[in-house]
This record gives sequence, structure tokens and C-alpha cells, in this order.
Amino acid sequence: QVQLVESGGGLVQPGGSLRLSCATSGFTSDWYAIGWFRQAPGQEREGVSCISSTDGSTYYADSVKGRFTISRDNGKNTVYLQMNSVKPEDTAVYYCATGENPFMCVDPNEVDYWGQGTQVTVSS
Repeated sequence: QVQLVESGGGLVQPGGSLRLSCATSGFTSDWYAIGWFRQAPGQEREGVSCISSTDGSTYYADSVKGRFTISRDNGKNTVYLQMNSVKPEDTAVYYCATGENPFMCVDPNEVDYWGQGTQVTVSS
């Protein structure tokens, strides 16, 4: 059973930085996408950034391009989301997610497994 455990959320001031971590376990396939979604109150869950396990190709939502960076440490079985220059509109619950579909990040219905989520609040 695949397990995803997020950490690193919290309160950060606008313009600040935060790094989210997703510890993973239980993968039985080498072919998958993994990444981050977010959901703000009253809004739909949206893909923020994803990375492929095969070639390391990445996807970023337009709203975070140039500010967020996804990376992975295969030795630690961990995926990270470095969030820089954060804005109040980045406030949301952030979920780690994985699935076999390489287009998972643009369609949450293609996600196979979800983490429990971690709250990120951007406020002064």
C-alpha cells in the first residue's frame, strides 16, 4: 500500500519561503507521477506541480511558475516543494499525490493515492 506523509506546512509572511516534504513508501512500480495539489476553502483541488519518476520531467501550474520548485531525493524516498515569494493566494491545504497517469497533475481524478494534507497560510 502506497503511503504519503506530508510535513512542512505553517504560517509564512508574504514574500517568504516554505518547503514542503512528502515522505513516500510502498511503491511497487517504477512508473508513476508524483506531486502536489492544493485546495483553498470553497475552491476545487488543483494541481500545483508534479514530477515524473522516469525522466524527471516536471509540470507547474501557471500561478506558481518561477516561484515554486519540485524536487525528489530517491535515497530518502521524499519529494519536496520549495515555495518562494509566496502570496496570500497560495494559502491552501497542500496534498501530496501520486498516480500512474503522467497527466495526473491536470486531472485530480487520475490520482491513485493522496496524503493527508498540510495547511499553508500566507499572511502578515
